[in-house]
Amino acid sequence: MAVTLMLRLTRRLAAPRPLVYAMWTDPDALAQWWGPNGFTAPSIALDVRAGGRYRIEMQPPHGDPFFLTGEFCVIEAPARLTYTFRWEDPDPDDQETVVSLALEDLGESTDVTVDQGPFRTEARRELHTEGWTQTLDRLETLLASPQPHRTSTARVTSSCKPQDKENRP
Repeated sequence: MAVTLMLRLTRRLAAPRPLVYAMWTDPDALAQWWGPNGFTAPSIALDVRAGGRYRIEMQPPHGDPFFLTGEFCVIEAPARLTYTFRWEDPDPDDQETVVSLALEDLGESTDVTVDQGPFRTEARRELHTEGWTQTLDRLETLLASPQPHRTSTARVTSSCKPQDKENRP
């Protein structure tokens, strides 16, 4: 029986759900916190609609930038986002995964659950677990400081699944 390698992280953020959703879907807001410690996101393009694409330039503290890209599959503002996750020029152990973000409204706070997978190897899952943990830490820190952000009320649904290399356009 094959083991499916998935990750799940949950975090309670001290901010209302519409603000947390906006932090994920507004490119200017996302650029302030996206990525593990020491990373920046110099360029972010988001087309937040079912079937819309995104591309995020990630600059590590040392070395050349790299790019994350994918397609939005489910948009249920402000409760849920689902999108594919693929590195341009991926590591041989990488494969396209699906990220599901669920935001549970708790009034003045929000429970965020990030599910991602399937991963090809345990090492890749652990790398993403560490990256998401640090990224959520950065979001939590940013939300602790007062800043205005816009919110969206779009509600569009679709579905997606990871594509294997043979079926990728």
